[in-house]
Amino acid sequence: MKIISMDVMSTGVIAYYVLIASRDGLFTPILSDVKQRAYADPVPQAVILTAIVIGFSIQALMLVGVMKLARDNPTLESNEIENNNTP
Repeated sequence: MKIISMDVMSTGVIAYYVLIASRDGLFTPILSDVKQRAYADPVPQAVILTAIVIGFSIQALMLVGVMKLARDNPTLESNEIENNNTP
C-alpha cells in the first residue's frame, strides 16, 4: 500500500504540474514561416519526462525490495517485518 500511495502521489504531482504549465495558444517550438507565435518552453516538458522516468525506476526498486522482504517474511504487518529485520 505504501508503494501504491507513493506512485499515486507522484502521478498527482506530475498532473498538477501539467495543469499549471498548460496554456491555450502555445505552439510547439518547430521552425516555421510564421514569426509571431507564442512558443511552448521545452524545458518543463523535459523535466516532466525526467520525473516520470525517475518515478518509474524508484517504483521498480521498491517492488524488488518488497519481493525480497516477502520471501523472508510471510506477513503483511509492517511492524512484524521491522521487528524481524532489526539487529
